[in-house]
Amino acid sequence: MRLGNIKKTPGATRNNKRLGRGAGSGTGKTSGKGHKGQKSRSGASMRPTFEGGQMPLNRRLPKKGFTNIFRVGYQPVNLYSLEKIDREEIALADIYEAGLASKKSAPVKVLGKGEITRAVKISAHAFSKSAVQKIEAAGGKVEVIK
Repeated sequence: MRLGNIKKTPGATRNNKRLGRGAGSGTGKTSGKGHKGQKSRSGASMRPTFEGGQMPLNRRLPKKGFTNIFRVGYQPVNLYSLEKIDREEIALADIYEAGLASKKSAPVKVLGKGEITRAVKISAHAFSKSAVQKIEAAGGKVEVIK
């Protein structure tokens, strides 16, 4: 058995429908498009949302909400994952290196889920209140990067 010998199983493919080949073919004259109308014309294709000229649904419904252009999307990093990094000072580079945050363009925020058992100095863009309390309770320090 070689790749060049492989054939499709019988019945796996059909022949193309041959349109406009006489009345006896079943698809002669109008070629299966019916009589007249927008869809029977050559080059006729409408977008999936077209409703025949009726006011489209997306324009009938009211607009709602907005996108805040000043929103800051932080990458969350929890304390239990920082506990696994074996360093006395954990910088942003260490967080990226450990794979805890992937996008270097988005800021990193340390959240307080989990526990930290040793004194560590952590640098990040933002910290939650619970994270700051737990880090300082363990004898560590927090450094906010601007």
